[in-house]
Amino acid sequence: MVPIEQRAYRAAHRGRAESGPAKGGHSIRYLLNEDVGLRSWRRVPFAYYRRSERNARRVSKETFDLLLRCDGIREIPDEAPIAALVARGLCHPAGAGERLTDWQRYRSYDNEYFPALNWMLTGKCNLNCLHCFNAADNARLQSEFQPAEAMRLIDEAAACGIQAFTLTGGEPMFHRDFMRIFQRIYERDMFVEELNTNGTFITREMLREMRAMGAAPRFKISFDGAGCHDWLRNQRGAEQSALRAFEMCLEEGFEVMAQTNVHRLNADAMLPTARLLSGMGASGMRIIRTSEAPRWVQNAGGAGLSWSEYYDRMLAFLEAYVQTGCTMNVNIWQMAAVCPASRKYRPAAVGCDAREYRDSLPVCRCNRGLVAVAADGNLYPCLQVSGYYVKCGRFLGNVKADGLRTHLQQGAYLSEVQTTLKQLKEHSRQCADCPWFRLCCGGCRACAAALTGDRFGVDPSKCLFFQHGYLEKLADALKGYECVIRLPAVSDARA
Repeated sequence: MVPIEQRAYRAAHRGRAESGPAKGGHSIRYLLNEDVGLRSWRRVPFAYYRRSERNARRVSKETFDLLLRCDGIREIPDEAPIAALVARGLCHPAGAGERLTDWQRYRSYDNEYFPALNWMLTGKCNLNCLHCFNAADNARLQSEFQPAEAMRLIDEAAACGIQAFTLTGGEPMFHRDFMRIFQRIYERDMFVEELNTNGTFITREMLREMRAMGAAPRFKISFDGAGCHDWLRNQRGAEQSALRAFEMCLEEGFEVMAQTNVHRLNADAMLPTARLLSGMGASGMRIIRTSEAPRWVQNAGGAGLSWSEYYDRMLAFLEAYVQTGCTMNVNIWQMAAVCPASRKYRPAAVGCDAREYRDSLPVCRCNRGLVAVAADGNLYPCLQVSGYYVKCGRFLGNVKADGLRTHLQQGAYLSEVQTTLKQLKEHSRQCADCPWFRLCCGGCRACAAALTGDRFGVDPSKCLFFQHGYLEKLADALKGYECVIRLPAVSDARA
């Protein structure tokens, strides 16, 4: 039987007689496929981007050297290694006159590898949400990027090898230069992966303009439950406005997810809300426990869920949801991601697959690959932990003052996001001695900071999750679903 890479190689040659083999028939010119661009960073010297994917893919030096020669000019011997790359969709025999685009050409960056940027364009918002520090009446936080500052950051991101953006706020579309900023990202050969919005300013004209430039961001629209949304957003008519935004985005062919804050007053609405959104065609629903931000504590009036209430209510929701026949994905913050279409789930409280664990892992792998920039230009491991850093006077750098690249080369920000699990265990004897540590990997740093005031402290929400058997309860609620990661063994010391 002919190996699959050889079959793909032969198929790729069909119809390409115009390029022809080089003399002797033993060499041919190859070209990278149009969605492949070669890249190098410090400590990631051999990698490539797919144009529509956030993360670069690492390859061996030998593979990288071979891909470098796929420029449509140099001849490569007609042998198995190149056939395997053709089969992987990385290159093809070059047609007459085919050459690399500027984006495809090899680029090397003198900074650490960061594929994405989470960017708060503005702290301003048009709503007065009861839980949000960026509410419209909180004037002291309403800084934003000026047009020149925004364009400079986009150019710097390209110069550092960043590929994807998440745009957030405040309300990002409230920025008067939103579409100009959006377009500039695409002009610099990057893309917007996600757009966090309340949906108020979405129009068909805007969506069609995005489509015209080849953009297909995932819209993550705030929606706090059927019949419940107006209360938390503190504005009459907010629910209908959000639903209209869902409809427009879906009708124009964009992927849409809901971002849902859950509390005591809307917990019972989660199941009918999930059915509504799934029926509309939403791809997912992310349910987040409305947490102990000062504004929420002030306004909640006892509506906040304790962690144990949150876990219990969400277990009951998941058990009921998977029986509905709905296919929309559901992500329960700090608990589980569930995919009904494939009948699979991942416990979000589990930090990594048993085959991946090592003490040298960063305390948050998401933060290690996603630069978080606030509206005032300050850098944070993630925007969710920004309040803790401000309160403690801990400053990691500012891109408006110093640019981006210097902070991705050395300094306080880089040191913070490169903190390892070993360092966390050295700081916390409780974590180091805990039999659950290889499961939780120290938990969420934002939760630890918010709940204990110590970014290196214990995350009590994960202690509760594992010590009270919620991992087993989750598996029981999702009977017939496959867990997609291998769980580390836990010592009998857990008892």
